Amino acid sequence: MSDETVQPLLQFSGHRHLTTRLLLSTLTGRPVRISKIRPSSTRPGLTPYETNFIRLLDSVTNGAQIQFSMTGTTLVYRPGLITGCAEGLGAIGGVVRHEIPRECTRRGVSWWLIPLAILAPFSKGPVNVTIWGDGCITSSTTHGDISVDSVRTCILPLFRNFGIERNIELRVLKRSFAPSQGKGAGGEVQLVFGHQVRLPKTLHLMNKGRVKRIRGVAYAVGVSGSNNARMIEVARGILNKFVPDTYIFSDVSPAPLIPTYSKADPNGKTKGAVGFGLSLVAESSTNCLYSADAASPPLGGITPEDIGKQCAYQLLEKISHGGCAEITSVETMLLLMSMGSEDVGRLCLGKDVLGTEEVVQLGRDVKVFTGAAWGLREKGARDESEEDEIVVSVVGRGVGNVGRKVG
Repeated sequence: MSDETVQPLLQFSGHRHLTTRLLLSTLTGRPVRISKIRPSSTRPGLTPYETNFIRLLDSVTNGAQIQFSMTGTTLVYRPGLITGCAEGLGAIGGVVRHEIPRECTRRGVSWWLIPLAILAPFSKGPVNVTIWGDGCITSSTTHGDISVDSVRTCILPLFRNFGIERNIELRVLKRSFAPSQGKGAGGEVQLVFGHQVRLPKTLHLMNKGRVKRIRGVAYAVGVSGSNNARMIEVARGILNKFVPDTYIFSDVSPAPLIPTYSKADPNGKTKGAVGFGLSLVAESSTNCLYSADAASPPLGGITPEDIGKQCAYQLLEKISHGGCAEITSVETMLLLMSMGSEDVGRLCLGKDVLGTEEVVQLGRDVKVFTGAAWGLREKGARDESEEDEIVVSVVGRGVGNVGRKVG
């Protein structure tokens, strides 16, 4: 093909970091071939939630070409133009309704939302996506996915640093939890992202400041609201010693109803998974954000007090890692910096965050796609508390939004 002579396929192997590579491919327009996807597993190839993510990518782009091998262990992806939710391109009334089926309950809905939010500023038109279905879990999960509340309060506000701040909203229409085996979740969320830019602004974030306030959401689905009060009491008991300005909202909602799809009762519905959880976000004086999440497991057996304590200590641990970004938000910030105007942006990170496998691999992948490597240097330590921080210098590639010429 003439396409391949102009742009050869970038070769990758393995299933790890699949979403990041597909994201970089879509943003830079470079086609990729990912092989050896779980070749020796009892279930080789892509999982249901990975193929579902590729379907979501296809619904917000136009002209993408996707090829799978017979076993699903090899994927060839040629990206299209990010069109968002333009009328007539898979969107009904300007809204894309994306279903997550029951087979995808291993991951929380934030696994889909965060990459979608990274793509949204580079779209040709506004993005308005409703994600729903038996596999849509809005709480945090045991696989490390954060809750919808943390995406709304910790990830989306970060776009303000890049000059992207208008018409951004994440609505939780139905709350849900990770279900036990054979059950459905039944959540529903809507992401509205109406601020598209030509290029994100260059970011210089070097001073983490001091934590000035902590906000949170305690949520209970299908269980007594007193669980929220118990989680809030324990979490505030721990956090008030450090930050007096701590306020946690309480949200109680009924269990979502899921269709049974039975022939005997076509209109029958059953209740989705129930539980309780807590999302906390700490904000510093320089607008750096740190989040923590904890939720009751599908099989239960954990008290609200344990969830409150676990979440509070997790938040303190994230703050103790230092730097201006924590592990759940660092990918979003570094990717936006890489796509920005051709200038050097700087971000201060803690060594514990920078040394994780995800960030190291992200740095390697960004170099493959854009040709630009990151610069690392230790922060000049005025006192001992800053010795574990590294300044990451990222050169923007000026890739930006090819569909939008102004703005």
